[in-house]
Amino acid sequence: MSLPRPSLASLRVEYGRAGLAEGDLHSDPLLQYEQWLHEAVHAPVEDANAVTLATVSSDGQPHARTVLVKAIEARGVQFFTNQNSHKGQELAAHPQAALLSFWPALQRQVRLEGWVEPLTSAENDAYFAERPRLSQIGAWASPQSQPIADRQWLEQQFSLLLAQFGEDPVPRPTHWGGYVLKPQRIEFWQGRPSRLHDRLVFQRVGDQWQVQRLAP
Repeated sequence: MSLPRPSLASLRVEYGRAGLAEGDLHSDPLLQYEQWLHEAVHAPVEDANAVTLATVSSDGQPHARTVLVKAIEARGVQFFTNQNSHKGQELAAHPQAALLSFWPALQRQVRLEGWVEPLTSAENDAYFAERPRLSQIGAWASPQSQPIADRQWLEQQFSLLLAQFGEDPVPRPTHWGGYVLKPQRIEFWQGRPSRLHDRLVFQRVGDQWQVQRLAP
């Protein structure tokens, strides 16, 4: 039995969980982002570290997909992927990107925009060694973003590699690694009643951050 067709125009949520004032924010927006992410993890929000990564192709076409934040540190925000994938190719050609965290349960959103740099081989090796073994093998099995014949082909590749590595340590593929997004702009959004949301944006000017409130 088919489900009734919803009226998308009538779908709305009245926000009102909390407010966001300038005095609520840490002077370092990366520390503020880390705090909000930790609060989402403990809420708990499922996949709280999932973010939408937006990149742009050489012809100006934007692309967006979900990746996982794996660290927040002084330089910026880290994520990992197959660097031969579409997003890897786009970041190599145009190393600017945006990240979006959205936690509906907390009625919060964070937008980060800035420059992206590859992590070092040592940083990539260290994180790859922490991954579950089957995820390590999956990184070898999948030619990410490339056309494949069918699901069976992918599963056969995985099985062959599983047998090939046996009980040996799985090395990191040279095409697999991480990036750090070094934000120049970070916006914190808190849902409020009547769509009068709080929007506070940090903009980097030289070595300093300047804060502004934006209209919702």
